[in-house]
Amino acid sequence: MELGHTTAAEVSREYQVRYSNVIKWKKIYGSKPKDSVRLIVEMDSDTKKIIALQKRIADLERIVGQKQVLIEFQDKMIDLAEEAYGVDIKKKFDTKPSSTSGKTEKD
Repeated sequence: MELGHTTAAEVSREYQVRYSNVIKWKKIYGSKPKDSVRLIVEMDSDTKKIIALQKRIADLERIVGQKQVLIEFQDKMIDLAEEAYGVDIKKKFDTKPSSTSGKTEKD
């Protein structure tokens, strides 16, 4: 049947089984890929590239994690210094300039 020598209808009649059962049998036990199976072919170099990229991603995630720990450490140190010395160390970007600062227009 798969080689084209006979049809599913002929097999159904010869063995006295339902046509739908022959089709199901062909899907399950046939040598051609099933509808739900996806065949992926990749070259050896593609696999090596994927592995290298996955390693690079892992390295970058590790570096980002280290930088995040450093940022949190620095923020904590600034908070402790502000508390210990009573000084506002962090810059406040939402504050308005003081009224003592005059215009610096050039004449």
